[in-house]
Amino acid sequence: MPAVVDPEGCTGCETCVDVCPAAAIAMEEGRAKVDPGLCVDCGTCVDECPAGGISLE
Repeated sequence: MPAVVDPEGCTGCETCVDVCPAAAIAMEEGRAKVDPGLCVDCGTCVDECPAGGISLE
């Protein structure tokens, strides 16, 4: 399952964008947005998000 961003938990820091090895995360309206077609379910963004705003479901 691809990573899912909690819009209430995302602070817009862009850490996930920087660490995503698949370039599956982009910023949209100040929040991270995951492209499920590109996400490889690695969990790197989940581990690196300082706000805990991303999960694998």
